[in-house]
Amino acid sequence: MKKQTFGVIVTTRGFFPSHLVQTARAQITQLLDDLGYGYVMVSEQDTHLGAVLTYEEAKTCASLFKKHADEISGIIAVLPNFGEELGVAEAIDLAGLGVPVLVQACDDDFDKLDMANRRDAFCGKISLCNNLYQRGIRYTETTTHTCKIDSPAFREDLERFAAVCRVVTGLRGSRIAMLGARPVAFNTVRFSEKILQRLGVSVQTVDMSEILFDAINWPDGEAVREKEAAIRAYGKIPDSIANEKITRQAKLCLAIEARVASLDCQASTVQCWDSVENNYGCATCLAMSMMGEAGRPSACESDVTGAVSMLAAYLAAGRAPALMDWNNNVREERDRCISLHCSNFPKSFFQNEEMEIECLDVLGNTLGKDRCFGACKAQVAPGPMTYLRITTDDQQGIAKAYVGEGDFTGEPLPTKGGLANCHVPGLQELMKYICKNGFEHHVCFVRGHVADILQEALENYLGVQVYRHRA
Repeated sequence: MKKQTFGVIVTTRGFFPSHLVQTARAQITQLLDDLGYGYVMVSEQDTHLGAVLTYEEAKTCASLFKKHADEISGIIAVLPNFGEELGVAEAIDLAGLGVPVLVQACDDDFDKLDMANRRDAFCGKISLCNNLYQRGIRYTETTTHTCKIDSPAFREDLERFAAVCRVVTGLRGSRIAMLGARPVAFNTVRFSEKILQRLGVSVQTVDMSEILFDAINWPDGEAVREKEAAIRAYGKIPDSIANEKITRQAKLCLAIEARVASLDCQASTVQCWDSVENNYGCATCLAMSMMGEAGRPSACESDVTGAVSMLAAYLAAGRAPALMDWNNNVREERDRCISLHCSNFPKSFFQNEEMEIECLDVLGNTLGKDRCFGACKAQVAPGPMTYLRITTDDQQGIAKAYVGEGDFTGEPLPTKGGLANCHVPGLQELMKYICKNGFEHHVCFVRGHVADILQEALENYLGVQVYRHRA
C-alpha cells in the first residue's frame, strides 16, 4: 500500500493563548512523521500562527488542499483550544475533497485552567461537529471526547482513522474484474452493478474464453519458468502431480494476472465450477490465492460483491483476505462452525502450517483429478479474525453488509480443503440475521480485529447499511 497523506487543520480563537497552537502543530506533525504518514498543512507564513480562523484563511487552506487532492486521503482537524469552528468547516467545505474527517480536541490539564493555559476544546469540539453536521460533512470522532495529541490513545485513533480512509478511498473508484460468467447454479451471488456504481465501484466483465485463449497461447519462455518456480515455492506439491500440470497452471496464472492488470482492477472474480476444469484442465484456485497474497484479492464463482468485501477487508487490515463458505456446525458447540472452500485461501492464512497444492476434492471426484490441479489445502492457523459480507439488495435498492469479530481456533478438522475452525460469539443469532436478510453463503475473513474500521468506513462515509454483530 502506498504512503498515506492527510490534510491537517489546526485552529484557534484569537483570545486563547497562541502557544497552544504552536505546541499542537509540533505534536501533530511529529506524530505523523513517526507513523510514516505525509501531511499537507498551511504554514505560519500562509496564515497567522499557521492556524485557520477566518474565511480568508479557510480559502487559503482549501486552495492548498485542492492542489494536493490526489494525495490527501483524509483530513485531521485539531483543536488545541475552543477553536474557530466556522473557519474549519469552511476550509473543509471549500476544499470539496469528500474524504473522511477526524476531529481531535485536546485535553485540558486540571492544574492549568488559568487564562494563560485553559483550552476549552471539550466545548469547542461540540461546536465544530455541529457545524460539520449542518453542512452534511461526515466526520469521525476520537475514542474519548478529548485526548492529548502525544497520547497512546490518540495514536491508536489515528491509525484506525488511516485504515478508515484506506477503505473509503480504496473502494471509491475501484474496479472489479469479473472474469467469466456466473456459474448457473450460483444464483446466490447475483448482484446489481448499478447499486455498486453508486458506491463508486465499477465492474469490468471479460468472457472466460478470452482468458483460456491467452493461457493456451502463452509463450513457453522465461516468464513461465519463473511462475513455475514461484508455484513450487508457494506450497508443497505431491510427487504425483506431473510437471505438465504445473506448466499449465503457470500459464493460467500469468493470463489471469495480466488481464486483471490490463483492466487496472484492484480485485477480481474468476469463473469456476466447472467450465475451466472441463475446458482447460486445471483449477483457478492457485492463481487467485497468489493474487490475494500479493494484495489483489480474488473471489470464487464470479462473486463480485464477495470480491468487494475482500477488497474492503484488505484495505482495513492490510492483510490478505479469504472468501469462504459458512459450512458446517461443530458438534453441538453453537458458537463454533467450520468455514471452508476448495480453496483459494492466500498462503498467509495458513501461517506456519505447510500448505499443499493439490487437486480439488469435490470436483476431482466428479470430473477426474487430472482436470482439477490447483487447490490450496491446509487448516487456517489460530488467531483473531474479522468477518465481513457486503451485498446489493435489489428489493430495497441499497448496498448492505454485516461485520463482526471472532477467532480461528486450532482444533483439527476431519475433512478436506481449505479449512477454518471458527469461534463466533452469538453465532446462532448471526445465522438468523444472515438467513432473514437474504445474504449469500460466502463470507470474507481477514486476520485481526478490524470490524470498527469497516463499520465506520462503510456506514458513515459510503452509506452502506451495516449490521454490526455482537454477542
